[in-house]
Amino acid sequence: MSNAPAANWLTQASFDRLTAELEELSGPRRDEVVARIAQAREEGDLKENGGYHAAKEEQGKIEARIRQLTVLLRTAEVGHAEATDTVASGNVVTASVAGNEMRFLLGSREIAGDSGIDVYSESSPLGKAVLGAKVGSTVSYTAPNGRAIEVRIEQVEPYEG
Repeated sequence: MSNAPAANWLTQASFDRLTAELEELSGPRRDEVVARIAQAREEGDLKENGGYHAAKEEQGKIEARIRQLTVLLRTAEVGHAEATDTVASGNVVTASVAGNEMRFLLGSREIAGDSGIDVYSESSPLGKAVLGAKVGSTVSYTAPNGRAIEVRIEQVEPYEG
């Protein structure tokens, strides 16, 4: 079994947005936090220096996000979802789930950005159930509480974000 990360499907717009975020974090934001840490060190005792501890915490968050984005972008498959009647990664799915209409993006939360659309991973129970299903078909999955939930695929459209 390979330890290589799985490929992540991204739209070109998502790839560009995440690349710009990585460049901002790796350059100006990282430099700004390093400068704040150096300035706080000059103030003396670090044990009671709130500015130092806040800057170090922010630095940790920035470095973690840089690592996350680096892996995501390195393993990304950039393209666009095709118009089809079969659910695939990158599609917006309209479905009747347990009798309630839902509209969601199948893929990574990184694809959607701040669009506000619900996102389900292909590896989630719902994602596994609908992946490869055709419009008009009914599939089911088992919820964490053990209940079977039926999902009827009503519409599939490419995500344009």
